[in-house]
Order: sequence, then structure tokens, then C-alpha cells
Amino acid sequence: MRAYRNEIRRDEIRETAMMKRLAAGAAVLALAAGLSGCIIIASEGGERTVVVDSAPLAAPAYVSLYTDAVADPKRPAEEVARDPLRHPAEILAFAQLAPGDKVADVRPGAGYFTRLFSDVVGPTGRVYAFVPERTMARENPMADALVAAYPNVTRVNGLLDAMTYDQPLDMVFMSQEYHDFHIPGFNTDVARMNAAVFAALKPGGRYILIDHQAAAGTGISAVQTLHRIEGDYLKREVEAAGFVFEGESAAVANPADDHSLNVFDVAIRGKTDQFVYRFRKPG
Repeated sequence: MRAYRNEIRRDEIRETAMMKRLAAGAAVLALAAGLSGCIIIASEGGERTVVVDSAPLAAPAYVSLYTDAVADPKRPAEEVARDPLRHPAEILAFAQLAPGDKVADVRPGAGYFTRLFSDVVGPTGRVYAFVPERTMARENPMADALVAAYPNVTRVNGLLDAMTYDQPLDMVFMSQEYHDFHIPGFNTDVARMNAAVFAALKPGGRYILIDHQAAAGTGISAVQTLHRIEGDYLKREVEAAGFVFEGESAAVANPADDHSLNVFDVAIRGKTDQFVYRFRKPG
């Protein structure tokens, strides 16, 4: 009887894993279709609207790469547990990540996205875990653990507003970090930082920004008190560096968030209204 129950349990685990892969794949296929306007997709957590523009999106051939990256058994359990809120397969598709890409993950922390990027770009690609000099004493060990686990990951230290890499990049990525760089303690000139990102990218390269939405008209006034930034303000800053705004995704949006709470407040933590923007360097 015990063996029979164990076999049932194994079947349930396999079925759950398969359902997660199918849900992620369905979401990415919707994005990869390259449709304009709003696409309603079903995935864990219910239906969401993903907003895209008419620019070419990820090739359907990469869908399996995204779902395989999300399903990678090397990913820590605590990161997998965050997937229903972070929707990684949709983010990978919106970012148009491809094998061979050279990518910078700015302030990667424990590496939630770094691991996914590493799997997708593969052995011909490179992921640079950029750790600012201001935080490297605390964050270098986490980046070094990623380097040890993934041969195509390299740690880079430097100033945010003077970041450089040893080759031109296809993508620079920041998740929930951009607002922090307006906080005086980071001693960062954000305009110069955006210019450095622009210089680091190849012509046609992508700048992907995810951050906590602030109330309309508040600009950067809540970056330190609430850890939020107004999306429209961020757009203007990035466009001033020469980037073209190409599209946005509502994969991690939450209309129920009224933008009044600190993002670390237990009432909203992990469920804030977030924007996902894609900018492109002309060329």
C-alpha cells in the first residue's frame, strides 16, 4: 500500500511540473505571436493582460528555451516559489532574450534572473553580474556563487554611472533597482548611468527596466520613502539618453495597488504594481 501511495505521489509531482511548463509555454506563445495591443493570457494566478507593441518579439523557436530555463532543477526552491508573482517566462519573452546574447544583470542579488539568463543565452552567450562598488562588500559573495555555478556568468564591479564591459552588449537589465539609484546614498548621476548603458549596448540593443510604480505626477519624490518611481518620469529620463521606448508588459502589474504603501509593507510586499519597459538603442 505504501509503494502504491508513493507511486501516486510521484505521478502527482510529474503532473504538476508538466502543468507549470504548459502554463509558462502558453504565456510565452501568446507573446511570441507578435500581436499588437493587449493580449489576454491565462497562467498561474489567473488571467492577466500583457501589453506589447508591434515590434518583433521573441521567435517561437525560443519558447522551449524559456520554459526549460524556468523548469531548471538547479534553481533554488525559494526562487521557484516566487515564480507565480514574477512570471519569469513572460519576462524572458518580452525581453527578447536569445541564445548567444551578451547581457548585463545590474545588481542581480541572489541571481533570480541571472540563472534564467544563463540558461537561455547558453555557452555562446555571456551574463555579466554587475555589482556596484557601493554594495560589493555585501553583494560580491552572491555574485561569486553565481559565477561558480554557471560558466557563462562573470562578475563585474564598477560605478553605476560609469559602467563598462569587455564587449558590446545585447541587453542591459534592471529589476526593481532603477529607483534606488536616485537615492542620494548611491551617489549616482542617473543621467550619466543611462548614458553609460547606451554606450555599453550594441546598436539595436535592449534596455529592460522593471520597477515599482508610483502615483501619477510624483516623479522621483517617493524613491526613498516608498521605494517607488513614476513610470512616465523614468521613460523621459531614459529617452533623454537617446533610447527609443518600444513597448511595455503588464505581466507583473497589480491594479489593486494604489501606490500609497512602501513596497516592503507586509500588506503589499511581493504584490506591488510594477511596470516592465523595453527601450532600444537605435541602429
